[in-house]
Amino acid sequence: MAPPGARGVLRRIIALYSRLLDLLLVLTVAVIIVPVTLQIFARFTEWLPRYIWTEEASRFLLVWMIMIGAMIGVREGTHFTVDLFPKLTGRTRAAMDMLAGVFVLAMGAIFLWYGWEFTDFAWFRISELAELPLWLIHMAWPIAGFTWLLFQGERMWDDIQVLIHGERTDA
Repeated sequence: MAPPGARGVLRRIIALYSRLLDLLLVLTVAVIIVPVTLQIFARFTEWLPRYIWTEEASRFLLVWMIMIGAMIGVREGTHFTVDLFPKLTGRTRAAMDMLAGVFVLAMGAIFLWYGWEFTDFAWFRISELAELPLWLIHMAWPIAGFTWLLFQGERMWDDIQVLIHGERTDA
């Protein structure tokens, strides 16, 4: 068992990573406005050619925005969650959360394993219009899988503590 100090450091690192993801999500939402706006203007004016880099940039940003949002959702316990028994508390709630968490861990492992193969497939390929390396978009899958494993592991650790010690008091 790790000393309490090591767990505290790990929790702080995970919290910093989560805050970084929050910032990246805000950044992707802000940046995607530019290429989408340019696409809209290109449809109605002759100022911009229709087939420029904006379509691919929008697609790349949309994929990353969705994946980062899913990562944050797992951390907050709002993604992959169906609350069939909202009134459960204590050990019963922790046990049900652990059961659901096993499936989140499985999805995280699938995304990490196959996402890595997906990225490897795209390693030396480039996009057609913007000529961006495709691994930049494909990396979203294994990073999401790793992050789900990390965040769900943290949540399951808390559930294990509730199963062992009873109702959580440090929430």
